[in-house]
Amino acid sequence: MVFPSLETDRLWLTELSADDEADVFKLFSNPSVVEYYDLDAFREHKQASDLIHLFSSRYQENLGIRWAIRLKPSGQLIGTCGFNSWNSKMRNAVIGYDLLPEFWRQGYCLEAVSTIISAGFAGVLACGQLHRIQADTVPGNQASEALLRKLGFKEEGLRRECGYWKNKFHDLNCFGLLQTEFNATEFSL
Repeated sequence: MVFPSLETDRLWLTELSADDEADVFKLFSNPSVVEYYDLDAFREHKQASDLIHLFSSRYQENLGIRWAIRLKPSGQLIGTCGFNSWNSKMRNAVIGYDLLPEFWRQGYCLEAVSTIISAGFAGVLACGQLHRIQADTVPGNQASEALLRKLGFKEEGLRRECGYWKNKFHDLNCFGLLQTEFNATEFSL
C-alpha cells in the first residue's frame, strides 16, 4: 500500500521513517507535548523507533495513518497528525495531532489537520470516504479544543473517566465533525 503524501502552502505531510527517530524522540520527550497524552515523556530513543514502527504497522494493516508534519522547504519535522484509528465499514475515524512548542500558535496544526480532514472526507485514503471524524480531549486542553472548534467540530459530551493512563482515570471531551459540516475553503492561511 503506497503511503499518501499531502502538501499545503507551508507543509509537507509524509510518512515517518527510521530517519525521523531523533526528531520523534525530541517531540515526544517534551513534557509539554505529552501533557495530555496517554504516554509518558520518552526517555530512550528506542521508544521513538518503536512508535514509528507502530504507526507504520497500523497503516500497513489498514487500521489508521499518521503523517510527519514537515516544514517547507527544509523538511524539518515539527509534529505529527493523523487518524489514530478508522472504521471503513462505519466510515468514521478518530483524529490526533501534536506539534513542537516552538511552532504553536502559528497556524501549522490548523493547516495540517484541515488537510488530512479534507483527504478523509474526499475518500482518497485507504479507509475510503469518511462520513464522521471524532477527536477526544482531556478537559483543560484549551488549545486543542480551540483548534477543533475552529475546524467545525462540535462538542458532543463528556465521557467520564473513560481513559486510564499515568496511574489515574481521565475524563474525555468528545468532539465530532460530519462531512457535511466541513468546509475546507474556510481555512486558507
